[in-house]
Amino acid sequence: MMTTRMRVWTAIHTWSSLACTLFLLMLCLTGLPLIFSDELTHWLDDARPYAQVASDAPKADLDRIVTVSRHMYPGEFIDYVFMDADDPQVLVGMTPDRDGGPYVKHKIRFDAHTGELLKDFKPALLGGAGVMDIVLKLHTDLFAGLAGELFLGCMGFLFVVALVSGVALYGPFTKRIAFGTVRTDRSRRVKWLDLHNLVGITTLAWALVVGATGFINELSTPLFKYWQDQTVTTMLAPYRAQAQPVLDDLASLETVVETVRSRLPDMTVVSAAFPGNSLGSPYHYMIWTQGNTFFTSRLFSPVLVDSRTGAITSVMSMPWYLRALEVSRPLHFGDYGGLPLKILWAVFDVATLVVLASGLYLWGARRWKRKQVKSVAPA
Repeated sequence: MMTTRMRVWTAIHTWSSLACTLFLLMLCLTGLPLIFSDELTHWLDDARPYAQVASDAPKADLDRIVTVSRHMYPGEFIDYVFMDADDPQVLVGMTPDRDGGPYVKHKIRFDAHTGELLKDFKPALLGGAGVMDIVLKLHTDLFAGLAGELFLGCMGFLFVVALVSGVALYGPFTKRIAFGTVRTDRSRRVKWLDLHNLVGITTLAWALVVGATGFINELSTPLFKYWQDQTVTTMLAPYRAQAQPVLDDLASLETVVETVRSRLPDMTVVSAAFPGNSLGSPYHYMIWTQGNTFFTSRLFSPVLVDSRTGAITSVMSMPWYLRALEVSRPLHFGDYGGLPLKILWAVFDVATLVVLASGLYLWGARRWKRKQVKSVAPA
């Protein structure tokens, strides 16, 4: 007989699983290509190739890249300049409207060494996004912005609840049969139950890590907004009486980047958010830096630089909750250990698809069996 405690755990496992399974199937399917995002992006890329130069070749002047971008789109604003630490490219984000949101932005790619134009991503839906950008957007917010992020965050939380309740149910199950047993001589439903339990328990640790980090990642927008309101907004209070700078008044980006590099020699400058960027300041460049070592390369620190004078206003430290977010991202996609780890992540992803699909089958089979029993029961 099933105890009251087991009935509670069964109800929790059943309904938490049913609530999130369809969305988890979508997340696993879209997550599979995202694990190999770098490889697929390079394979699908139709841009001009990078210049073949020596590893210690000097980098192109960022001011020249900024000037070319403005000449290409004279009526638009530069939103950010991204200096890729992995590929020799510089991406310039453009937007025709500061308040138009992410869907009006587009980007231009330049060679990091020669400064030559490699690809102009024309303005379009999702910023002229490629296939992988669209898959990522579906995976992160269902094209619904913050509402989609929070909804998928709830699905991630329910997935963790389903995993924990599944473990609670698996304990008594192992007392009746040996670990790893698949009773092939029984009914189809029993065989799928054994397979569901076996694959589920062997992938448990991975699923907990990916589910929990996925939940944390979906909180990135409100967490960054909270940090802005608590830290950045307070820091910008003395500047509110000033007029916002115009393009012609901005300090040299090349000089600003060199200033930050001199101030933080143990950090690598990876991007510069221009004044007016939604995650930055109306009066400053926000220069984002990352660590130079394997363990610190995923940890970012922003530097506020006065956009008129080029002087550093503040070297900011990220709070613990944003540090947790930064650490969770590589764990979620498995992109910190090279191709072997990505392959392992993909194997676990496919195994999770089996667990989710078999769970749906078991629920449907149980309901069908109950209907059959009721239909033959005497009146």
